[in-house]
Amino acid sequence: MQFQDVWIPYGAYWSTPFCSWQGSFATLPPIPFAAEVAARALAERGITPSDIDGLCFGTTVASKYSFYAAPWFAGMAGLGHTTGPTISQACATSVRCLVTAAQELSTGGATAYLAVAADRTSNGPHVFYPNPGGPGGTGDSENLVLDSFGLDPWAKNSMLQTAENVAREAGITRGEQEEVTLLRYRQYADATADDGAFFKRYMSWPLEVKDARGKKVVATVTGDEGVRPTNAQGLATLRPVVEGGSVTFGTQTHPADGNAGMLLTAGRDRARGVSPKGAVDVQLLSYGQARVKKGFMPMAVAPAAAQALSRAGITADQLGSITSHNPFAVNDVYLARELKLDPERMNRHGCSLVWGHPQGPTGLRSIIELIEDLAIAGGGYGLFTGCAAGDSAAAVVLKVSMR
Repeated sequence: MQFQDVWIPYGAYWSTPFCSWQGSFATLPPIPFAAEVAARALAERGITPSDIDGLCFGTTVASKYSFYAAPWFAGMAGLGHTTGPTISQACATSVRCLVTAAQELSTGGATAYLAVAADRTSNGPHVFYPNPGGPGGTGDSENLVLDSFGLDPWAKNSMLQTAENVAREAGITRGEQEEVTLLRYRQYADATADDGAFFKRYMSWPLEVKDARGKKVVATVTGDEGVRPTNAQGLATLRPVVEGGSVTFGTQTHPADGNAGMLLTAGRDRARGVSPKGAVDVQLLSYGQARVKKGFMPMAVAPAAAQALSRAGITADQLGSITSHNPFAVNDVYLARELKLDPERMNRHGCSLVWGHPQGPTGLRSIIELIEDLAIAGGGYGLFTGCAAGDSAAAVVLKVSMR
């Protein structure tokens, strides 16, 4: 899909820090938390809520009242005059939110559309499904987070097994996985320089976390939580998670909690009028998606990216920056090989491999970092691609131009 005249006002986006599960965000109801952050972010950026005439809300882990997710979020965020769909597409949720926004803007359904995504993997729900036909009338149950990680009901394998499958078939060694992991951690460490100056370009912080009654501040979050020191010696000592495999806990991401949001507009002039900072234009150009054979999820990032690039009318060698959702280091090794990319050009400020994976908002944060990286570099084309459950992936291409 190629988009026509869809723009992202520069600076009209945000993300919370991501906190590893059972960390500081573990007890915060994700939808009210996202609404609180969105209301604050809009006010700080001077964006008038009444000017927003469409929205969608992405979430993948059910939480209390999530049946009402989008309209409930809208009401709490000061956007009670509008509504839209609640979207759930595993780790592709962020991209699907942007696609929904672009479709609404392209067809006249809205002129300024807010896409927000939030998830809390901590304290995920335990679901009971009545089954009168079960033994003795017992029902069925699942842990919505852990069981989803552990079993794809179609491919009959865990998410981890898909990384092992790709590593084996593509000949990706443990050494290659550890090499790209160390690179990503170095890139993230560089991004924390100057008191986190890069993250301050878009991140909503500090964030006060209050107790269940909403009165006492129990924590103040000033950056990502759960990023562990990583070095070559430490990675070398870890045992593979699967016996005989190559993926360790050091070369995969960790579950996390957080939220992110982005405003999109129909027309460049509207985007310029809303943009809270900088003489920068950001145009959303295209979208791609792909599905590969059963049990090979990390492979899907390459064909999804290729499709998005083709629809944008550019080639990989024209890209100025690339970000990816990489739950496994295998993803980036495979993508770099297939698109002939220099791993140093990818994820120059870190990625979900390092700062964690709250599912729904993961892609939005990566796309925000893609925009900011291109703005620092003076503009250019950017690609985001990321895998998702069901051996699928989604990608977007955008263009940043300096005025």
